Amino acid sequence: MKVTKICCIGAGYVGGPTMAVIAKKNPNIKVTIVDINQARIDAWNDSDVSKLPIYEPGLADIVEETRGKNLFFSTEIDKAIDESEMIFISVNTPTKTYGKGKGMAADLKYVELCARNIAEVAKTDKIVVEKSTLPVRTAQAIKSILDNTGSDVNFEILSNPEFLAEGTAIQDLLNPDRVLIGGESEDAIESLASIYGSWVSQAQILRTNVWSSELSKLTANAFLAQRISSINAISELCEKTEANVNEVAKAIGMDSRIGSKFLKSSVGFGGSCFQKDILNLVYIARSYNLQAVADYWEQVIILNDHQKRRFADNLISTLYNTVSGKKIGFLGWAFKKDTNDTRESAAIYVADHLLNEQANIAVYDPKVSNEKMQSDLNYLNTRAEDENSKLMHATESPYDALKDAHAVAIMTEWDEFKTYDWKRIYTEMKKPAFIFDGRNILNKSEMEKIGFEYSSIGQ
Repeated sequence: MKVTKICCIGAGYVGGPTMAVIAKKNPNIKVTIVDINQARIDAWNDSDVSKLPIYEPGLADIVEETRGKNLFFSTEIDKAIDESEMIFISVNTPTKTYGKGKGMAADLKYVELCARNIAEVAKTDKIVVEKSTLPVRTAQAIKSILDNTGSDVNFEILSNPEFLAEGTAIQDLLNPDRVLIGGESEDAIESLASIYGSWVSQAQILRTNVWSSELSKLTANAFLAQRISSINAISELCEKTEANVNEVAKAIGMDSRIGSKFLKSSVGFGGSCFQKDILNLVYIARSYNLQAVADYWEQVIILNDHQKRRFADNLISTLYNTVSGKKIGFLGWAFKKDTNDTRESAAIYVADHLLNEQANIAVYDPKVSNEKMQSDLNYLNTRAEDENSKLMHATESPYDALKDAHAVAIMTEWDEFKTYDWKRIYTEMKKPAFIFDGRNILNKSEMEKIGFEYSSIGQ
């Protein structure tokens, strides 16, 4: 099938950047991104591209270049489904918070709603592409829904998982390590392969069966998260033995069998994928009664939770075992630099832990709003919303966040944090002035020379 019109359901962190790059590299294909969230679509259509709902370096330039030409954002979902030959499903698949599989299994209600919507609207044959991170065998469920609509429409289902790292998503899309396409229909696979082939070499486009494609995504994220938890486990040992985790990471990273990526010790990994995908893997393993496999992967999550708790506990114990009524300045709320995504950010859980101890927290993040921070905290349902807003707030500048603070907690590795006037910050803080560097981005000796009591991960 020659594809001339693409519809993507879901205008989020995956759908937006992916479709923007596809539109840029395929000017003859009309790409329409649809979403039920009117405010989000309005933000995508804002004439000021600095106000796009997703912050990703390089994204605004591509949207500005393609929007209105062959890239469109709309809430007219049925119309886009009807017109397109290929439909990407790129909706949220959060971990279930209810019922069977609560806390581990992926919640597929949005995916199922998409499938039923496609089945109801479609009048011509469609290629339906799983783009959301989904558990193994989801394609089979989608196909079952689509094939039992009672219509004569033929649906081909493909799995095309994303392997994007937030903060570098555009570069990851423009120069991918590989593109994975899983499916049963060779024609459908080649239709999608030809779209990617406009800028990706065929050698990097892997064709597999659906199940291999789906499982590859979960496994890749599990392996990466495992590396982070592994180096974080060593970081605690380093602190007890006077070893330096950065030196250890550099030494083992130079081993060609291991490599240096994802060996950066920190307060813990966050983001939408790692925890969700590992929990999904654990749930699948347990469903097949593979308890040893499930326990192994679950330990990666347990260690990550321990790292966040350990960071907060160290801050409390260093501040003379109480933070009640003390101002703690947070630098960063996003789960990593160069993104405004806060899902599963370590900052949320460290803040929650400190608020349980009645700390007052002021947060500065260059890309995250106070509204989003409050929403993240309220989602935990630990305390009343008015108490959260009373104890924690965002500031317009880092200096406001740190003025009169007893301690600084660096939660995100934004590059700009290194360039601040740390002498001024020291002067305006309570004494002794403590820095808890959860990302190891500052120079210990320089901070101590200024006068700070400096604490970092694994040193």
